[in-house]
Amino acid sequence: MRRDRVKQLMLGNQAVARGLYEAGCRVASSYPGTPSTEITEQVSLYEEVYAEWAPNEKVAMEVALGASIGGARSFCAMKHVGLNVAADPLFTAAYTGVNAGMVICVADDQGMHSSQNEQDSRHYAVSAKVPMVEPADSQECIDFVKAAYEISEQFDTPVILRTCTRVAHSQSIVETGERTELPLRLYTKDPKKYVMMPANAVGRHVFVEERMQKLAEFAETSGLNRVEMGDPKIGIVTAGICYQYVKEAFPQASVLKLGMVHPMPVRMIQEFAKQVEMLYVVEELDPVIETHCRVNGIRVDGGKNLFGLLGELSQRKVAQALGKECPEPVLFGEQVPVRPPVLCPGCPHRGLFYVLSKLKVMVSGDIGCYTLGALPPLGALDTTICMGASISGLHGFNQARGGDSAQKSVAVIGDSTFIHSGITGLIDITYNRGHSTVLVLDNSITGMTGHQQNPTTGLTLKNQPAPQVGIEKICGAAGVKRVRVVDPNELAALEAILKEELTAEEPSVIITRRPCALLKQVKHNPPLRVDPERCKSCKMCMKIGCPAIHMADGKAVIDDTLCVGCDLCQRMCSFGAIKTSEEVQG
Repeated sequence: MRRDRVKQLMLGNQAVARGLYEAGCRVASSYPGTPSTEITEQVSLYEEVYAEWAPNEKVAMEVALGASIGGARSFCAMKHVGLNVAADPLFTAAYTGVNAGMVICVADDQGMHSSQNEQDSRHYAVSAKVPMVEPADSQECIDFVKAAYEISEQFDTPVILRTCTRVAHSQSIVETGERTELPLRLYTKDPKKYVMMPANAVGRHVFVEERMQKLAEFAETSGLNRVEMGDPKIGIVTAGICYQYVKEAFPQASVLKLGMVHPMPVRMIQEFAKQVEMLYVVEELDPVIETHCRVNGIRVDGGKNLFGLLGELSQRKVAQALGKECPEPVLFGEQVPVRPPVLCPGCPHRGLFYVLSKLKVMVSGDIGCYTLGALPPLGALDTTICMGASISGLHGFNQARGGDSAQKSVAVIGDSTFIHSGITGLIDITYNRGHSTVLVLDNSITGMTGHQQNPTTGLTLKNQPAPQVGIEKICGAAGVKRVRVVDPNELAALEAILKEELTAEEPSVIITRRPCALLKQVKHNPPLRVDPERCKSCKMCMKIGCPAIHMADGKAVIDDTLCVGCDLCQRMCSFGAIKTSEEVQG
C-alpha cells in the first residue's frame, strides 16, 4: 500500500513501527511489556508485516532469529526485564550472526513507572557483544531502525535498539517515507555458522571479537554519533532522552550526542574532550558512557558523582547538577489529590484477594494487574519477583518450611503469565511431589499492558481466530489431578474451594475465571446504591478496596459514575443496604 511522505506527530513506539515498515521488515514477534507494547500493536496494522504475540520474550527472539536466518528482515520487542528472559538466545545469536537483518528493541523504564526493577540494558549489549543504538526522539526512532538493519546486515549481527519510557511514550514530529521492499535473502545450509556446538562456537567467538573491532572503528565515523559544537566552556557527552534534557538545560553548550551506545567511539570522544574546558557525562542509571571514557583515559569532570545512579533525570536536574540557577517551579493553589494505583471497579481479582486476606494465607504473587492486590485494604500478596516466580517460588517456600506450610500458602498467577513462564513451575511441583495450591487468575486477556490477546483467548494479535489453549488441560497434562474452576465473585463458593484444596495432600490448581471488567464485550449491570436507612456504617464494603465506594457523613456511598454493578459489595453487606436504584427508590 502507498503512504505519501508527510510530516506528523508520532509516538516513539509508533515511529519504531513505522521504521520497521519502511525498512522492509517482514516478521515481528514480541511479548507485550510496558513501555514497548505499542510497537508491535502498531506494526501489526501494516499488512506487509507478519506480526504476532509470542508466549514469552525468549520465544519471540527465537522466532525473529529464525526468520532472519530464513532470509527476512525480522524484529522482536520487549521491556527491559523481558530481555532477561530472552538472554539465552541473545548471547548465542551474537555468535551465529544473521542472514537478513535482525533488530531487537528493548525498552528501559528509568523511574520504574511500570516495572519491578530499574536495570540498564546497555550492559546486555556489552556482555553479549552486539551493537546497540539509542534514539532520542520519534524521528530518530524511524531513522535508527533503518540504520540498525543496515548495521545488522553489514556486520552480520543482531542489533539492539534501546528506547525508554520518555521516548516510547512521547510525541515529536516525524517525516515518513515509503517502504523498501526487499526480496528474501538466499538461505544456504551452513552448520559452522548456525550450529553452535562447542567446536563451531569456538570459531564463531573469533568472529565475534573481530566484528567488535570493526564495529568500534565504524562508531568513529558513523553518522549516528555527532558533535554539536557551541560554547567550549562546557562539553557534554550524552545519548538518548538525556540529550533532550541537556539541550533544554544548556542550549549553548557543546554536545557529543551518541546514537550508537555500543561500541562507543574513542578517538571521537578524545577529540571532543580536547576542544572543551569542562567535560561532563549525562546519562541515566549506570555509568556506562562515563566508564568507557575513564577506561580510555578521557578525563571526566562530572558524571555519576553529580547525577547519581537512581531514577530519571530531567531538564531541571541536569541544570541544577551543573550549577545553573533555575526559576522556581509554578505551584498550583489547590492540592491535587493523590491517586494511587488500584484494581478497577468490577475487577475479577478483588473478591479473590479479599478471601485470601481473610484466610490469612501466605500469597506468592506474580506480575500483572493482580500485583495491586498487595495494596491496602486487601494487602494479600507477600511476594512479587518476576514472571512465573509465584509458582516456583511457592514450591521452594513450602519445601523449605515443610510441615503444614502448603496448607497455609498459595500462588496467584494470571492466564497470560501462566503461559509465559508458569507452566514449568507447575511441572516442577508435580514432578518433585510437592503439594502446593496454585490459583490461575483467568480474566480472558493480557490485562496490565492494555488488553493484548494471548494463547488462551482464541485470537491472534491481528484478531484472527486461533486454537484456544486450555488451562485446565495444561494443568492435567502437567500431572495435576485436582483442577477446580470458580467465579471469584462467588465468595462463599470460592472460600469453600480454597479451604478444601489447601488441605489436599497433592498439587491442586484453582482457576478463577471471570473476564476483565474493561473488556468491550463485557456487559455491565446498572450501578448499585446504598440505602442510608439500612447502612450500619460497619464498613465491610470498604474492605474490598473498590474505588467506587467511599464513606460520607458516616455512611457508605457508591459513585454511580464508577460502579459497574458487579455486586461484590452487595455480597459483603449483611444488612441488605446495597441495592439497585429501583430497589432503593421503591
